[in-house]
Amino acid sequence: MESYIVECRGLTKNFSGKYALKDVDLCLPKGKIIGLLGPNGSGKTTLMKLINGLLVPTGGTVLVDGNTPGPVTKSYVSYLPDNNYLSNGLKVYQMIDFYADFYADFDKKKAYEMLHILKLDEKLRFRAMSKGMKEKVQLILVMSRAARLYCLDEPIGGVDPAAREYILRTIISNYAENATVLISTHLINEVEKILDEAVFIKDGGVLRHASVDELREVYDKSLDALFREEFKCWEN
Repeated sequence: MESYIVECRGLTKNFSGKYALKDVDLCLPKGKIIGLLGPNGSGKTTLMKLINGLLVPTGGTVLVDGNTPGPVTKSYVSYLPDNNYLSNGLKVYQMIDFYADFYADFDKKKAYEMLHILKLDEKLRFRAMSKGMKEKVQLILVMSRAARLYCLDEPIGGVDPAAREYILRTIISNYAENATVLISTHLINEVEKILDEAVFIKDGGVLRHASVDELREVYDKSLDALFREEFKCWEN
């Protein structure tokens, strides 16, 4: 019997009469890298926030390794939001110390190794960094945890192409054994090679969920080509 890290049953989120998610049934297995794919406004970030306990469902349920999102799940879910969340006045080494104090599964040695490979100064303040540098630091902090679930909302959207390859390798090589990585991104072509499964989300509902190999076989095209075809009405 397959074991799931995330189980959504009839999951619904309504904002002032408008559905961001509606009746979502979705089970994400353990030990996989899964792409959460869809256009802007499809419900990706809302789903991420519900999984991380930052929003409360309007209806239905979501469980993370058997628990309702809250203090318990925060101890084993590592979340990278799509916006900056660290204090501008902090230096990098202070952020690392903060994470080490706050999360029992945080590995400072791993954080410093990634920091040095990406040539980021540990004494640099957050406010002095470019957007790409900030995203790298936040990803380092998130991936330095030995979590059961990593939720990455647009982890490579703001970094230069030269750094994307390293960041994707970082994700592959640094997530804990048997953990699940959930990646939300528009850069399908960049992440396709590392994904085991893909969830297509549209208008607050799951359009399809399957292994990447199965999708390629059934539709006889790359995941990127399938995404472009499915959501071509959103293209300019």
